[in-house]
Amino acid sequence: MIKLDIVTPEKKVFSGEVADVYLPTETGEIGVLETHTAMVTPLIPGELRYAKDGKVHALAIGTGFAEVDQISISVLTDMAVSAEEVDEVQAEEDKKAAEKALESLDHNDDAEEIAQLQASIGKSIAQIQLKRR
Repeated sequence: MIKLDIVTPEKKVFSGEVADVYLPTETGEIGVLETHTAMVTPLIPGELRYAKDGKVHALAIGTGFAEVDQISISVLTDMAVSAEEVDEVQAEEDKKAAEKALESLDHNDDAEEIAQLQASIGKSIAQIQLKRR
């Protein structure tokens, strides 16, 4: 078993012992088991899954970081929601609004604003995909 903590700026979403964790990273999905090599990795919007008591749980997460050592994983992310918490209609609206704002930007504009809009689109897609699963 490995200790998993998932924290957003608003609250601690989960803390407990799990069998494994799958994380969306910039280089693809990674699986983490007990005695995993220590690392820190950036997270991208997507689905985080973990197994607890023989059941797989999934959350849509935003951007952030995961710190892994042999006995624990700490996930710090700007969003972590379960399928039950996702408002699919709102997520679709948010995605469309961000896509429209991104299209209207001159790509010579502020790179930070572009990155924020792309992250917003990614978070909306992660929520929609989780809800439709």
